[in-house]
Order: sequence, then structure tokens, then C-alpha cells
Amino acid sequence: MRRVLVLGSTGSVGTQALDVIAGHPDELAVAGLVAGGSRPELLAAQTARFPGAKVATGIDGALRLIDEVDADVVLNAIDGSIGLAPTLAALATGRPLALANKESLIAGGPLVLAAAGPGQLVSVDSEHSALAQCLRAGRAEEVAQLVLTASGGPFRGRRPDELVDVTLDQAMAHPTWNMGPVITVNSATLVNKGLELIEAHLLFGVPYERIETVVHPQSVVHSMVTFRDGATIAQASPPDMGLPIALGLTWPDRLPDVAAACDFSSPTSWTFEPVDHEAFPALRLARRAGQAGGLVPATYNAANEVAVAAFRGGLLTFPGISAVLAGIIDEAEQAETLTRDPEGVDDVLAAENWARGRARELATERAGATR
Repeated sequence: MRRVLVLGSTGSVGTQALDVIAGHPDELAVAGLVAGGSRPELLAAQTARFPGAKVATGIDGALRLIDEVDADVVLNAIDGSIGLAPTLAALATGRPLALANKESLIAGGPLVLAAAGPGQLVSVDSEHSALAQCLRAGRAEEVAQLVLTASGGPFRGRRPDELVDVTLDQAMAHPTWNMGPVITVNSATLVNKGLELIEAHLLFGVPYERIETVVHPQSVVHSMVTFRDGATIAQASPPDMGLPIALGLTWPDRLPDVAAACDFSSPTSWTFEPVDHEAFPALRLARRAGQAGGLVPATYNAANEVAVAAFRGGLLTFPGISAVLAGIIDEAEQAETLTRDPEGVDDVLAAENWARGRARELATERAGATR
């Protein structure tokens, strides 16, 4: 029996995690629930569903329960880089950390890696869960390449000039996944895949030049690993976050009957194609940010939050999101304070504050230039 402390219990990953736990009462139990406080009725329902679980709200509540609750694993499903402090606190306990809060790893990568013990950090992203499963097939020195798959989003196949006038509603029409507004736009720009590229490097220690991304519209193959002998191992399953969540809570063990398996009894086909970097430059920008290191990935993530908000508010065009990111990376790469590793959370927050402020300026400048 593993007792789970769920941070971000009322969000998408948190609610799905609670369903996984409830479906496996002999293997999993809820030790504590932490929510942001914006959905009090849902938190009340979760409290009633899991009697005996300790409950708190906010980051202070998360830090308190990490210290107080007797849990075997912590799931960090908090949204945004505010999850960095709970990530570091959870790692300090020595417990396994199932990390769905990718922003804390992107923004505070050097801090997180320094705090994590061997095998302590398990990603709940479907792509990185897939990579972890594929990597079981060989030793680290046998790995030739990591291959992340991307659905391509709603604008796959469009030329750069065809993206200038796309609308928010069109960007929100993801062909495969049902997600929140920010991550859906990030999927359309391929920013989300850029963040996952940085995350893959940090999680598995594979150099950026040996991490690639391919477009796989069916979203069934979640990632692949190619080994030095030429073998490629892929992890395939129908799109369902229950599987990576369950693995994150029980790694390296598997639970029974978590999600439906692929059905090969009827004809099916999977296709793969290269990324169009001219139409979707955000992925290359993420690679640049990751290779620059230090706090540059944090600026990429924070600036994107502002750029997406400007697009959703009608201030920026869809290509304007990547244009703002390009401006931020150009400046961040030249700043000594941003290319060095952070010494603490305050350094990360300062870098994010700079990036958000500068991104607002760049977005406003672009909006003015197009009027």
C-alpha cells in the first residue's frame, strides 16, 4: 500500500490521479490533499471522498503537509513555476516525487537536479514516462537517441503565412487531447514540446544533440529510444493520462487495469513526419534556451506565459508568440546573470520577473507595429 500526498488535487492531473487511486484501493491510498483554493466545492467533494486525508490550500499549505504527512510518494500536480518550492521540499524528504509540474523542473533545473537523489524523480508527462519505460531496454551507455513525439497540434501542415490570421478558437481545437487553455495553445505553437525537450535533457542526462522530435498525429506512440545497435523501442498506448499518472505513483511497478491497451484486431496505421521548424520556430528556441542553460529556460517559460495571455487577449497574433520568445532568448543569452546556474529560488523568481516584464514590452511593441 502506497500513501500518496496529492499537490494540486483539483487540477486536471490531480483529479485524474485521485480516480486512479480510488480504482486501486488495495495498492494506493490518499494521505493528503492540497489545492490552490479556486475550486472549494471540488476540494470539499474530494475531502468527503477520501476521509482521513489531511487537507490544505495554497503553497504554504503544500509545504506544511509535505513536512507533516506520512506519505510514501508525493505527486506535484501544481500548475506553474510556483510549484518549484514544493518540488524542492518534497525532494528534501527523500520520498519519491511524481512530477507533473514540469515548470518547476524547467525553471529551476539545476536546483531540482541537485536536490534529487538517484531514482527519486519520476516524470508524470506521458512523453517522459514513455522514455523511462523505453530506457529499461538497455543501459545508459547504449542509448543513441531519445525521440519525443508531437501530435502537431491543430495547425499541422500549414505554411508560416497561413498562421498569421488564425484565431484563438482554432488554436484551442486540439485534435487529440482535451487540456486547459494555456497548454492547448502551447501545443499549437509546439512550445509544450520545447518544454518537454528541456525536461528530457534534465531528467535523463542525454545531450540536446541526441534528442529529437517527430510529429505523430495519432498520439499513440508517446516517445521512443534508439539504441546504438540500431534498435528502436517505442511505448504505445491510446491517449490516456491515467497510465503515466499510475506509473508515477508506483514506479517502477505497474498497476493492473489502468487504461485500455492498443487494439490490433482491426486495421490501423501510425504515421511520422518531421517538424516544420519554419512554421513552428518555438521548438528550436526551446533548444537554444536549454543549451544556454542556467536561468534561460526559466525566461523562456515565463515569457511564454505572457505571450500566450497576449494572444488570448487579442494583442498578439499567433506567430507573435514565437516572435516574443525569440526576442527574450536573444537577450537572455547575452546576460551573464541569466546564463549562470541559480543559487536559490529567489534567483529563479527574479529571472521570471524580468522575462515577464520584458515580454509584455515586446508584445506591446509588436501590437503597435501592426496597427
